[in-house]
Amino acid sequence: MSDHFQDLTLFVRVAETGSFSRAGRELGYAQPTVSRMIGGLEARLGVKLLMRTTRQVVPTEAGATLLERARGVLSDVEEMENAVRGADGLTGVLKVATPVTFGAREIAPRLGPFLAAHPALRVELLMADRRVDLLNEGVDLAIRLGVLEDSSFVSRRIGSAPRYIVASPAYLAQRSAPKSIADLQAHDIISGRTPGIDVWTLRDKTGGETSVKLEARLVATSTEGVLASAVAGFGLAMTSAFACRMELGRGELVRVLPHFTLPTIDVHAVSPLGRKPPAKARLFIDHIVATMQQFSEPI
Repeated sequence: MSDHFQDLTLFVRVAETGSFSRAGRELGYAQPTVSRMIGGLEARLGVKLLMRTTRQVVPTEAGATLLERARGVLSDVEEMENAVRGADGLTGVLKVATPVTFGAREIAPRLGPFLAAHPALRVELLMADRRVDLLNEGVDLAIRLGVLEDSSFVSRRIGSAPRYIVASPAYLAQRSAPKSIADLQAHDIISGRTPGIDVWTLRDKTGGETSVKLEARLVATSTEGVLASAVAGFGLAMTSAFACRMELGRGELVRVLPHFTLPTIDVHAVSPLGRKPPAKARLFIDHIVATMQQFSEPI
């Protein structure tokens, strides 16, 4: 039975990654061993499960059926084992994908109590400012900021973050702080995306909204790059409250037009559709939600 469980685990990762060698590296098997185990599984079932193309390995029709059922079986087995062990008995690896800045500033600092409560569990934070492929990269859950564009996820909203317009005191000493939305057009703008044309929508105290189209003087395609450029005095930037919390606290940045508000950023935890998030993922998110400061609090 244990061999069957290992075979299913390996098959799922080969099918998800599209690679014998990658699945083997993840699970600690040499490639010849992977081929032998998959071949044994196919021989036992009497069907071809995987087909090689010029670029990757893909499931056959029978393989796709097995993949769907195997995911459920493996998830159920993990749930059963964790139920027997109790919450303190989580084992294995929890892979969490998160944007770089959010992961470094909001997730990593909160891991201490969670790791202490689950000493047999290893946590891997995949920090990347890109859309991580959850299935292909074997990720249990991902933290996503902003609007969820893909409906093929099970999502849980875990908070929202206000946005601020910020600049360094040195920049404002040279250029003077804008006093109105129209004044933004006269300032250097730092953008986090190409081609550097941003539309900032600001809301006044009465609820009235005004949108302004701004062309960036400097583009830095990462949050850390935008923050570093703003601290260096290169212009005004719009960023999330969680991203600039430290810089505001140290006085390296100050808020601009603080009497206006900007649209907030929703924060979601997502997992693949059709796969029940494992207990380790659910407990991880519960911990993060319970320990995270309210994003809406003034900084």
